[in-house]
Amino acid sequence: MRAVVQRVDGASVVVAGETVGEIVGEGLCVLVGVTHDDTPEKAAQLARKLWSVRVLEGEKSCSDVNAPLLVISQFTLYGDARKGRRPTWNAAAPGPVAEPLVDEVVAQLRQLGARVETGRFGADMRVSLTNHGPFTVLLEV
Repeated sequence: MRAVVQRVDGASVVVAGETVGEIVGEGLCVLVGVTHDDTPEKAAQLARKLWSVRVLEGEKSCSDVNAPLLVISQFTLYGDARKGRRPTWNAAAPGPVAEPLVDEVVAQLRQLGARVETGRFGADMRVSLTNHGPFTVLLEV
C-alpha cells in the first residue's frame, strides 16, 4: 500500500456538488493507493503508521493531539509513466480488491480512536485542502 500524506489546515472532498468528507483545522489528508499483493494486515499497518507518524506541528502525531484524517482512495498512485506519454495502471489493484482494503485502513484508524472522514470510492472527486508547510510525505507498507 502507498499513501501520500499531507499535513493540512482543513480539507474536503466533493462528489457531484455534495461535500462527502471534510476535516476542519489541523489534520492529515491521506491519498491511499492499493496494489495487487496488499492485504488486510498491510492496511492495519498503514493505519497504525498514519495514526502515529509525527508530522504535525511540533512533531506531534494525530494520536497525540486527536487530529482528524481525511482518507481518499487514489488508484493513480500506482500509475507508471516511465515509458511513453500515457501512464499505465497495471500495478493498481482493481476496485473489488482495492475498495475493501481502503475501507480496512479507515476501520483500523477508527478502531485506534481516530476521527476519519472519507471520499467516495470510484467517484469523480474534487479534493480541496490547505497544505500546512507545505508538508507532504510518501508512506509505503
